[in-house]
Amino acid sequence: MSKKIMVHDTTLRDGEQTPGVSLLPEEKLMIAKALDDVGVDVIEAGAAITSPGEQESIKKISGENLRANISSFARIVKDDIDKALWCGVDSVFLVAPTSDLHIKYKLGIDRNELLKRMADAIDYSKEHGLIVDLCAEDGSRTDIEFLEKVLKKATECKIDRFTIADTVGIMTPDKISEIFLHLAQKAKVPLGIHCHDDLGLATANTICAVKSGAAIIDVAVNGLGERAGNTALEEAVMALKLGYGYETGIKTEKILALSELVEKICGIPVPPNKAIVGENAFTHEAGIHVDGILKKAETYEAIKPELVGAKRMFVLGKHVGAKSVKKMLEDQKISVTDEQLKEIFSQIKYMGDKGKRVTSSDLEAIADSVQGIKREKCLKVQELVAVAGNTITPTASVKLSLNGREIVESAVGTGPVDAALKAIKHATKDVPFELVEYHVDSISGGTDALVKVMVKLKSKDRVVTAQGTGSDIVLASVDALVSGLNSLMAKR
Repeated sequence: MSKKIMVHDTTLRDGEQTPGVSLLPEEKLMIAKALDDVGVDVIEAGAAITSPGEQESIKKISGENLRANISSFARIVKDDIDKALWCGVDSVFLVAPTSDLHIKYKLGIDRNELLKRMADAIDYSKEHGLIVDLCAEDGSRTDIEFLEKVLKKATECKIDRFTIADTVGIMTPDKISEIFLHLAQKAKVPLGIHCHDDLGLATANTICAVKSGAAIIDVAVNGLGERAGNTALEEAVMALKLGYGYETGIKTEKILALSELVEKICGIPVPPNKAIVGENAFTHEAGIHVDGILKKAETYEAIKPELVGAKRMFVLGKHVGAKSVKKMLEDQKISVTDEQLKEIFSQIKYMGDKGKRVTSSDLEAIADSVQGIKREKCLKVQELVAVAGNTITPTASVKLSLNGREIVESAVGTGPVDAALKAIKHATKDVPFELVEYHVDSISGGTDALVKVMVKLKSKDRVVTAQGTGSDIVLASVDALVSGLNSLMAKR
């Protein structure tokens, strides 16, 4: 097989089956354009049979004349294929359950009837000009002799691709390799692999399938999908590229931006420790690591952050080293003497030992204190009112002082916190910034629990973090945002 691997993305179909995810047509189109831009070969835009709204989404995407091939999921049922045709797709991801478990208990038929229905569906699809990727659902639990028989029959019907699905994510790398090594000797069409992550092995299984003969990988951005999700696009692409020298045609420098778009639209947070695209993927705290990275990045980074569109970051905590502190002070254009650096370092260690995460705003405040610098805050909140209820649209009004100028603004939001932060954003419209992260933790229990709110703000090429604490989540959120804005605007 060629070392060029085709990427079939199922974010908009299997990924949307993630519990809690339901996309509007315009949201699906935004993601489809981003997938096309990053270089995926096939976009599985949805399952046309699902609903009129799903058909509208797929039709919109099909009408965009994207470079990628547009596909619809379809069962081996004529109506499914007709709905896909109405949407104007290029291909169908035609799913035929092949395990005895699925044939008997899901379909209630026998193997011969399955082969007949499958052949009829393939013939009908090909007669109407569709590219056909036949997927053996639960193929990983299908006995190899019957799987081979399915492949032979489907090939006689002129399928274009044949995909094996590890539908319940039960396979291990050695078992996947056995299946593909066997089928690769028989196959006259490209083989594909579709894995789920129930055992945490989706990426490993996908790689082993490729090494054993697969030429197509089914993936989803951020590993979205049913239950534990699908093989993550970012993991599979980078592992194949850096670990084995396979090329996919994916513009890897756009991976992080794609991940962030999908995270924002789908509302499923990416875990901080997620490989490739997690917040901590290129973030360092330990002094030994930072010292090595500052000398030569490869000492503690196997992947260059720029390769996936990310940036290296250092954070402050109890494991921090003096060189990290010095680097972060330099990044914030704060000059200190060696003695001042020692004192700042000591205070950060003390805060870290107390379990406190030291934000960039904290670092500035510590540096100011050590150097005896007093800064007038540019932004001060004088009044804040936020209301919400079952019959009331969440609304907030704020009166604040910005460089001595009084400003009054209001806004509505999805809740009182959202409304309050939007009101402040309206009031500070002359300060270009983006709230790129908002995180809240409960510090104590009970209805009067203390909460800690952490925000990350970005303005041009500068990023600051700040936090607010209190028993009122609205006020804590406002404190965090105002603290971050003061850091962005302050001049030492």
